[in-house]
Amino acid sequence: MGLASRRTVRILGTHGVPAAYGGFETAAENIARYLVGNGWNVIVYCQTSGTGEIVEDEWQGIKRVIIPINLPGWRGTSQFDWISIAHACRFRDICLTFGYNTGIYNLRQRLSGIPNIINMDGIEWSRKRWGLAKQLILYVNERFAALFGNHLIADHPEIALHLRTRASAAKISTITYGADPITDTEVEPLRALDLEPGRYMTLIARPLPENSIAEIVEGFSAVERGYRLVVLGRLDPEKDEYHRRIMGLASTEVIFTGPIYNSDVVKTLRFHGKAYLHGHTVGGTNPSLVEAMAAANPIIAHDNKYNRWVAGNGAVYFSSSEQLADRISQLLSDESLCRSLKENALNRFRDEFTWKRVASQYEALLLEYAT
Repeated sequence: MGLASRRTVRILGTHGVPAAYGGFETAAENIARYLVGNGWNVIVYCQTSGTGEIVEDEWQGIKRVIIPINLPGWRGTSQFDWISIAHACRFRDICLTFGYNTGIYNLRQRLSGIPNIINMDGIEWSRKRWGLAKQLILYVNERFAALFGNHLIADHPEIALHLRTRASAAKISTITYGADPITDTEVEPLRALDLEPGRYMTLIARPLPENSIAEIVEGFSAVERGYRLVVLGRLDPEKDEYHRRIMGLASTEVIFTGPIYNSDVVKTLRFHGKAYLHGHTVGGTNPSLVEAMAAANPIIAHDNKYNRWVAGNGAVYFSSSEQLADRISQLLSDESLCRSLKENALNRFRDEFTWKRVASQYEALLLEYAT
């Protein structure tokens, strides 16, 4: 297929590829790789720090439009989105946008007649951590994105139900988040953390109240386990009262590693862990939960509609620190339960959450708008 006849998609709204920031970047990279492998011409907009001209290059078959931004935080993201959309609107290609933080800008694609498919993320405006001003900005931009986007993607059926209060059901598709299976890893990274394979549990989450970190640490620390709990995430007890509470509840068997950005180390921690503890109470399909399933981790998850749909019978569930303490004791004393959870989690992952399945669903939706 010649370059002129290749279908083209422009991916906006992420920090770019290769993924080095978060879930949206990982999704963009995996979807872009899949599409390139199927003959698509894929352009990904990438944000970098600094000043200067827009630079275009290519990375592993993916074309990149690299935009230098010299503003911090939300102001920088807003500027990047505006410049990205302005650049994309010089062409007639389908846009795939991740997130609705600057949904009002999507009016430009709408007025230009450019198809724009928007991944609407979770119900971000409901998260108290943003504060009232940012919550209002997100709320308004969610409305604009739902109005201006040609099609909306929800990563969970409950998010799709929410979006039906913003747009018609015909305009909404549910496509989950994906992960790569973890079938084996080296054990050397464990030694640096003084850990033994199978003798620890993992908890990977931002240390926020909505992620039940305090309840998990308290439940794990209720009795001496003979196992370690490894908590990944940035804690600042000097500045944050909730972080102080978490550390005050921890027994000597809890290890706070801080954030670990080396994906190979994180994969090793997941693969060799006895179980994964998941406390998220809001949002849609959580990447950390899917990645635990991809590693065939026995899972103990907070009992809510989001987690139950994702993990199904690949997890046991808790609603309080006391119930979690019992679930941990049960799992540590019942090897047949561990085996059953591992098998069920892996089967659920293979059925719904592989990147091949996820990316193929994105492609099918993009083809509906391809000219």
